[in-house]
Amino acid sequence: MEARNHWETVYETKAPDAVSWYAPHLTESLAYIQKTGLPKTATVIDVGGGEATLVDDLRSDGYTDVSVLDISARALEVCRMRLGERGRDVRWIAANVLEHGFAPKSVDIWHDRAVFHFLMDDAQRKAYVRQVMHALRPGGYAIVGTFGPEGPEQCSGLPVARYDADALHDEFGGSFHLVGSSTSVHTTPWGAAQQFVYCFCRLAPRCIGG
Repeated sequence: MEARNHWETVYETKAPDAVSWYAPHLTESLAYIQKTGLPKTATVIDVGGGEATLVDDLRSDGYTDVSVLDISARALEVCRMRLGERGRDVRWIAANVLEHGFAPKSVDIWHDRAVFHFLMDDAQRKAYVRQVMHALRPGGYAIVGTFGPEGPEQCSGLPVARYDADALHDEFGGSFHLVGSSTSVHTTPWGAAQQFVYCFCRLAPRCIGG
């Protein structure tokens, strides 16, 4: 409840384009999703999607089975209203990713640019990975972006963890094959530079975890 209240306050008091992670297009995220080579009917979930614009670009690019999960119902409502008719078939899930009851083996592509680096406790990170393994179909893809080694130490008043690609992949373990990774710099709406690291992983086709 404390985490939910924190993020509801953030989204109630800041405009969508006034938060540090805002970008008009999440081109790197979309490119990784496209690199999976899966059809546009693949099941895609954006974890911690909030008010982010990835769902807009996914819909514009023809993806038909898209979900956005965020702990803030306020953020999801802002996003839903922005999309209008284009958001009619999007699944909007107001939930804590660590607690949500994902259907087993129901997701083809798991994307997260906003959650994992906030998990400062080892038990939380392990719970998150269990959720990914439970929700992803064998052979499915996990695309996770976090702050890099030179990224900020805090975000929205909360401490964050920073990773290089190897350390981030190690959190997910041997069941996930590292297909690719990248380091990039995101510029905040007020011009500050933030280093991000992405890991693009595939769950082993015969993985029985979760």
